[in-house]
Amino acid sequence: MPILLRKIVPFAFWYLLLIGLAIVLDLLLHRSGLFWIGRYLGICGTILLLLSFVYSLRKRKIINFGSPKELLNVHEYLSWAGVLMILVHAGWHFSAVLPWLAVLLMVVVVASGFTGKFLLREAREHLKVRRQELQDAGEVSQSDLDKRLFLDSLTVDLMENWRHVHLPLTAIFAALAMVHIVSILVLWKW
Repeated sequence: MPILLRKIVPFAFWYLLLIGLAIVLDLLLHRSGLFWIGRYLGICGTILLLLSFVYSLRKRKIINFGSPKELLNVHEYLSWAGVLMILVHAGWHFSAVLPWLAVLLMVVVVASGFTGKFLLREAREHLKVRRQELQDAGEVSQSDLDKRLFLDSLTVDLMENWRHVHLPLTAIFAALAMVHIVSILVLWKW
């Protein structure tokens, strides 16, 4: 299996597993007459997504506990589980546009997270390997090394900016989700 394919398959697998599992769980809940559980999975999923933002707080130095690497892993797992619950919550009910826009954007945010993580890791790894190859070849001055690696370094810099896409999408998703939540709180027959 080509190396690129071997690296893409796990990301595609987890993304497709997320979508497929949500469909299967929603189907099972409806077939067993437990569809009402989906309503509450939205609350649980939202809580998990909110908890996943501890990583963002740590990264911006708003909090100072936990290592960023460990919190990034927690962010990824909590987000995945939260999104799964929210997808089951959303189901295949086309009763309102706003929740579906939020769900669609949430799925795009997850895809951008997976893609960004993959592309950034690949770009950094490529730069590291390329630098080592050039250094092992010997007789390369630091300025010549920097010139030869300029485009690779530029690629890493560009990939590090993928967050400039991921974060605004996340903010728009959060705004749509908040409008959905507020409308439910106002309109739900308590």
